[in-house]
Amino acid sequence: MKRFQEKSIEKILLLSAVTAIFIVLLIFVFIFVEGFPVIKKYGLTHFITGKFWHPNDSAFGLLPMIIGSIYVTIGSLILGVPLGIGCAIFLAEMAPKKLVLVIRPAIELLAGIPSVVYGFYGLVVLVPLIREIFGGRGFSVLAGSIVLAIMILPTIINISEDSIRAVPREFKEGSFALGATHWQTIKYVMLPTARSGIITAVVLGMGRAIGETMAIILVTGNVAVAPTSILEPVRTLTANIAIEMGYAAGDHSSALFATGIVLFVFIMILNSLAVFVPKKVGD
Repeated sequence: MKRFQEKSIEKILLLSAVTAIFIVLLIFVFIFVEGFPVIKKYGLTHFITGKFWHPNDSAFGLLPMIIGSIYVTIGSLILGVPLGIGCAIFLAEMAPKKLVLVIRPAIELLAGIPSVVYGFYGLVVLVPLIREIFGGRGFSVLAGSIVLAIMILPTIINISEDSIRAVPREFKEGSFALGATHWQTIKYVMLPTARSGIITAVVLGMGRAIGETMAIILVTGNVAVAPTSILEPVRTLTANIAIEMGYAAGDHSSALFATGIVLFVFIMILNSLAVFVPKKVGD
């Protein structure tokens, strides 16, 4: 009887995994079928490297949006990664248990807040603040980077903290026995040992940032021009789809689906990095 139950659970889990993979493949096939005609018509090189996005003139150049997505994502990582890893170190190694019981639920709460709420916060607080301090319109790469940095913190903190806590206690005790201070132990023993998990946290945070839509729409200005400064407005790939899909038709609609193909490939590459890079680093 127990053997039968184990086999049944195994089959159910296998079916769940196959179903999930099948759904992802269906989504990719649907996007590819809808978006490939415009790529075939105008050429993949022209579509990806084109500098102008003017659907009314049949100009479908994604380069400004690709650059915008990369700028905003890199900006969010520059701001969010040090803060997230620092918070993870504090929670795992330095914070009193009572304080951890307060901070950890607050971090988990950040993960549950809808992205549009972050966007409204950026629109009401960050954009006017940037406008007042630096000038310009305030809608910018910087505003998008700050909002995304806040949004990716729960991912980076939780996974990094778990990785640091997973380091064997013997490593820490051995470092102390050799005369190292607490900080030296963290820097030279704990972090190098946990680096694969920390890198996974960063890569997953990157995927979260590059796939964000609503918050970005509200704070970046949504101008389809490649930015030359972090204070200039920008449009990302996700924002491009969300803004224009409601009224797109013909080649315009197909071009937006093709934008989804590019975004899908980006996300797949990042997820692959999350799987393979930590293994390479751990070797």
